Amino acid sequence: MTLGPLLTEVILTFCLAATLLYRYGNVFRHHPIVTLSVLVAWYFSLLIIFVLPLDVSSTVFRQCVEASFSNLSMINTFENTTDKPTHECKEPWSMVESPDNVYHNLWRVVYWTSQCLTWLILPLMQSYIKAGDFNIQGKLKSALIDNAIYYGSYLFICGVLLIYIALKPGVDLDGPKIKAIASSASNTWGLFLLVLLLGYALVEVPRGLWNSSKPGYTLNYSYFKAAKLSIEKYEAEETVDDVLESLQAANLAINPGHPFHRYLETIFQKVPAELKDKMNRRQLPEDTPLDVPSEKALIRLHRNTMKSLQTLQRTETQWGILVDDIFDLEDISRNQTSHDRRFKPTFPVQRPLILRILYNPSIEWYWKCLIKSHVQKAAAVLAATLSIAVVWSEVTFFNKSPVLSLFAAFVNSAKVKYDYFTIEVLSTLVIAYLCYCAYSTVLKIRVLNLYYLAPHHQTNEYSLIFSGMMLCRLTPPMCLNFLSLIHMDSHIIKTQVMETQYTQVMGHMDVIKIVSDGFNIYFPMGILAFCLATYFSLGSRLLSMLGFQQFLGDDELTTDLVEEGRELIKRERRKRQRVEDSINRRRELQERFPGTTGNMSRYRTSRQSTDTVRSLKRDESIESARAGLLRDFEPMSEYNVGSTHSFSNENYGANDRFVRGFQGDDYSDFSTDNLRTFTTNSSRVGPPPRGLFDDI
Repeated sequence: MTLGPLLTEVILTFCLAATLLYRYGNVFRHHPIVTLSVLVAWYFSLLIIFVLPLDVSSTVFRQCVEASFSNLSMINTFENTTDKPTHECKEPWSMVESPDNVYHNLWRVVYWTSQCLTWLILPLMQSYIKAGDFNIQGKLKSALIDNAIYYGSYLFICGVLLIYIALKPGVDLDGPKIKAIASSASNTWGLFLLVLLLGYALVEVPRGLWNSSKPGYTLNYSYFKAAKLSIEKYEAEETVDDVLESLQAANLAINPGHPFHRYLETIFQKVPAELKDKMNRRQLPEDTPLDVPSEKALIRLHRNTMKSLQTLQRTETQWGILVDDIFDLEDISRNQTSHDRRFKPTFPVQRPLILRILYNPSIEWYWKCLIKSHVQKAAAVLAATLSIAVVWSEVTFFNKSPVLSLFAAFVNSAKVKYDYFTIEVLSTLVIAYLCYCAYSTVLKIRVLNLYYLAPHHQTNEYSLIFSGMMLCRLTPPMCLNFLSLIHMDSHIIKTQVMETQYTQVMGHMDVIKIVSDGFNIYFPMGILAFCLATYFSLGSRLLSMLGFQQFLGDDELTTDLVEEGRELIKRERRKRQRVEDSINRRRELQERFPGTTGNMSRYRTSRQSTDTVRSLKRDESIESARAGLLRDFEPMSEYNVGSTHSFSNENYGANDRFVRGFQGDDYSDFSTDNLRTFTTNSSRVGPPPRGLFDDI
């Protein structure tokens, strides 16, 4: 017996959580409290996934010992002897000393910390960040009001349950029962959401992997997403323009000596400098009211500013990622017929020397053009097999004899052979697959489109907090549901068996029979109905009928959006090619004439560097988004100041101009003089920026 395997799981899980947070978050820009809270939420949720299988194998061993002594006691009583057992149960390789104390204390800390994070700390933190107030007291008040409204129904249900239990004869409310009620109410809420998510994901994940193995289908779907995302991006830019107009009017109405001027400074700290320049160059309509806004109006304007900038940041980040993916898909399609079998990308990516050696053009061609599709098909088959096993087990897990649940049958078979390693691997694989299905579906829901996870440090604080909340809410009920699938929950299978320490910490909802005997058993069967609806695309067709464009393949609107997306990518490719050619020309000129390096700086745009990306300006034409994007010519306004591109996949740059937008309200390098420089004299256009015609 040793703590080695458990400590290894704990350390590796922490490294995994920290690596994921470093990849998706930005530890250097985000607030330390946000980073720490999200890290704990991700770490504890992943810890449940990877440590629960060790608890399961330990419980299997303890069940064997209990059954052995029970049989021995019966034999000794019948024969009046004191013989020892005829066989001994083999200990798991990951067995720890005193598993009851170790796992019980571990689960108690992990579970209740996760519950405090997901129901109290993270929601308040998220509402606090979104609040438009200008002081800590106001932000806390707004956060409390926002969460009180959001959780009013949940608290009402809990109150009704407590009153029902208190009035029920023969039932006394004590500390353990109240704790069990709180945990079971949370798990019931999570199970309800989990069934809805799994009903979609158990079909969509295998189908998505299979479709990804077909480059033509994936390319058309990406064109479709590009057309829809361009509309969202255009609407986000229009919203930001409206907010900038309101900010400009407020700035003209509030003088530097006014008490509200410091509030206005706080708002302008959220606005990137490029957007301030744009606001400085535009002219307000003559009928714009210039009355001094009230404090509530400034709070509302502050909140709208943060929300609009967040939406614009999300759409621009998603657009950069999608465009890079489409370019890669087009390169794969073009290189399929390559005779020399060397991958030639349109926009080469600078890689470290080691990667250039290990991942040379030949290996890249074999991987992308030959091997990758077969790997995706194999993954799709494996995912489909797991999905079928999950659906079958969800429908039949309540049947104890005969055992119909596939996972329960596998675990029982491994019990006989004392194959604890297989039990742990199977448990980890199934729980991780369920977690991936549920969590990936949350981020695809259109209603929750405000939140997203983007790699290369491009995820904002709102989305990180939301991801931590959902992981903490979905993981505990998901693991309880898995324990039901393998028949380790005695209150589900109605058989007295030794349960895991995780189940003992979670408790049961026996005091409310309609939940314990009805909802927790029969509601998971609804996964089958949702899976059938997803398989036949009933939800997508219904949304398409209601006006929400969906990729159906046989719809005329889908075909039109695919063609529109193809035109959008052609325009984006031409833009990037021109910028790359311009950079190459300047680089060649500098190499030819080294002494002119200083003079060449006057031809550079204001933000041109290897760390900046695509243009963050939009075409300010009066035409609609689609008409403007489908024209045969390209307006020169797309190549104005700030239109720079980077072709490195490691930085999409959307966060670069939003650094101030999510960093709090105080900045040492920001002064009132700088603020007035950006915001006064808005009617003056001024000389054109340098480097405007570099690409012509």
